[in-house]
Amino acid sequence: MLRRGLLRDYSSALAMLTRVLDVILVCFAGWLAFKLRFHGINRPPMMQAYLALTIIGSLVVSVVFPPLSIYKSWRAKSVYAPAGRALLGWCIVFAMVIIALVVVHEADIYSRLWLGFWFVLSALFLVGLRFVVYWVLRELRSRGYNRRPVVVVGAGLQGENLAERVHEADWSGLEVLGLFDTPEYLHAYNGDIPRYSIENLPEFVTCHQVTEVWVAMPLERSGDLRQIIALLRNMSINVRYAPDLFGLSLLNHGLTEIVGVPMIDLSASPMQGINRLMKALEDRLLASLILVLMSPVIAFIACGVKLSSPGPVLFRQRRHGWDGQEIVIYKFRTMYVEAEAEGPVQAKRDDPRVTPFGRWLRKTSLDELPQFINVLQGRMSIVGPRPHAVEHNAQFCDMIDRYMLRHMVKPGITGWAQINGWRGETDTIEKMQHRVGHDLYYIEHWSLGLDLKIIFLTLFKGFVHRNAF
Repeated sequence: MLRRGLLRDYSSALAMLTRVLDVILVCFAGWLAFKLRFHGINRPPMMQAYLALTIIGSLVVSVVFPPLSIYKSWRAKSVYAPAGRALLGWCIVFAMVIIALVVVHEADIYSRLWLGFWFVLSALFLVGLRFVVYWVLRELRSRGYNRRPVVVVGAGLQGENLAERVHEADWSGLEVLGLFDTPEYLHAYNGDIPRYSIENLPEFVTCHQVTEVWVAMPLERSGDLRQIIALLRNMSINVRYAPDLFGLSLLNHGLTEIVGVPMIDLSASPMQGINRLMKALEDRLLASLILVLMSPVIAFIACGVKLSSPGPVLFRQRRHGWDGQEIVIYKFRTMYVEAEAEGPVQAKRDDPRVTPFGRWLRKTSLDELPQFINVLQGRMSIVGPRPHAVEHNAQFCDMIDRYMLRHMVKPGITGWAQINGWRGETDTIEKMQHRVGHDLYYIEHWSLGLDLKIIFLTLFKGFVHRNAF
């Protein structure tokens, strides 16, 4: 029978096994790609070169993956975290291999199709391994195996909520053994988890082989941290502080280290570091491709705008961009000249200021095409919160909570709010609140996968809509 702490005892061996399997899977993917590419050929030329490159790639995996924290514990986190990191690591390894081939002038001897097969198959195997390991561990933990004992210091509402969350997430393998606090706080706790005086914490941790101590106290009790740290100063365990942030309206919260000082992010942009680079590459590549493919349509629309009414082809408007900085965005002109001589006013259904040709452009959202130029300029992204006129921002920023946090990322041509139906005229506060709520959800949950999902759904939900007028 499997002992309940066995997997915890051999967690390092599990990580080592995963490392070995990664190397084996990359080698197997190279062999399988070779079979698929050269099927029916008895002995393809340069077969040894393909074998050598496969072995080199697997060795690079063994060197590159550990520094990327691919083998650290992902307990209590989504499977997409280890899978995504493994995929990123393989992309880095493959890019290094390709660059090395180009530098040594050996790229021409390898089949492009084989390289493509090797990349895709390795990615599938590496990600699939994470899903399998994650599922197996989750099942074992939900059955009581691979448990990690923890205690919570803080028997108030925050500590109770934390303990309840752990109890509900039995798949995480975490088990709260007790709540500790000073006597004046213990008497108010009525839960089922045992409670103890904080003076008994060191003895309890030693007797029950506790590996984690979580301090869950309100911010005003942060001074008690000194006593807790002093009690545990001679024990080799993880002590973590969970400040009471659940009641605050946060955006993309996390931890940051600046000049060696750890800080808690209460509201922060996700577009930092590698995320910013990936977002920029996504925007530039897709915008360039779309502008090339749509160039005949753009030329046709430009002629239509010019012939439909006197005035310029493009309409320029000041909007707020990233960090609230003012930018100028482009659209095909859909209104008669001087339509906004007295200031911008949101378009309404059957608006007399809109030209007949412009009404068709608005209905199909084709008037937004010039904004791909803004994307190439770095002013906008393909996906993000829609930019509002400067005057509208001034109107709503004091009326809607966290309204200006929409500008923590670049504005987009399409977005999460648009594909969920919150587009067009916002003639009530409730409509704008829904739009802002969807924009903040996007910022909080941003990923390349979410961007691609929004772009795909825009093809079906983003062009023609009842609120597009």
